[in-house]
Amino acid sequence: MNNPFDLIDARLSNIETLLLDIKHGPIKQNTQPEADQLLTIQQASEHVRLTVPTLYGYVHRSEIPVCKRGNRLYFSKQELTAWIKKGRKKTLSELSSEADHYLAQN
Repeated sequence: MNNPFDLIDARLSNIETLLLDIKHGPIKQNTQPEADQLLTIQQASEHVRLTVPTLYGYVHRSEIPVCKRGNRLYFSKQELTAWIKKGRKKTLSELSSEADHYLAQN
């Protein structure tokens, strides 16, 4: 027969784990950053949701990060994601805050 205190202790441990997950999110087993992945032009096109000809245009104008080996183009998934995020438009409150800061400085 199990000790009733062991049962209570196990249940309390489960409750504590659930509360910590709610407060801090689940504990990740693997804390290493995801390895960068190289994409072909077709894969990059799917990732950024642009057509292949549009990507070739960006490459030709050096507007997108790319690696070239021979006649092949390779795109870093992390760099493409960063490139997309770099084009983020600021909100009205961010623009207003920057304007206030600029006016206070000058």
